[in-house]
Amino acid sequence: MKKLIALFASALLCVGLCFAADPVEGFWISYDEKTSEATAGWKIWVENGKVFGTILSTKGYSLDAKADGTKGKGPYDDFPQKGTMCEMTTVGTTWIYNLSKVDEGRWSKGKIVDPSDGNRYNCKMTFHKADGKKYKEDTLEMRGEIGLGIGRSQFWLKATEKAASALR
Repeated sequence: MKKLIALFASALLCVGLCFAADPVEGFWISYDEKTSEATAGWKIWVENGKVFGTILSTKGYSLDAKADGTKGKGPYDDFPQKGTMCEMTTVGTTWIYNLSKVDEGRWSKGKIVDPSDGNRYNCKMTFHKADGKKYKEDTLEMRGEIGLGIGRSQFWLKATEKAASALR
């Protein structure tokens, strides 16, 4: 009986680990790297083995504001939503898409579109667990690149759904 219980407990643990969420999943707040001000609240999720992200709220924009800066850009062939990009709302559009898993907490080979100008970049993301030293809080390093490693990183902080949805 003890062996049966131990076997059952082991099986449950294995199943739980198989379906555990990747640490990049969840709610995040992006910050301007120059001013350190919050810019947007995001939801990041994994679907069919790929990472996607959508803006839930933005600083200084209404929820129904159109992505006007994208005028004349896209839609890109692999963009996850159909239609004219400048008619899409900044909030609710999937601007991060198709990242592939490198290993736990690291994703790459996807794309991110800047809704303010419609430019598309190669995208990588890396989760950094809070360590009390360099990372005071759980942090998501978002990197957009134009190629050959040329690009910039932003560091987003873990948030609750309420906080990520509340920027105005």
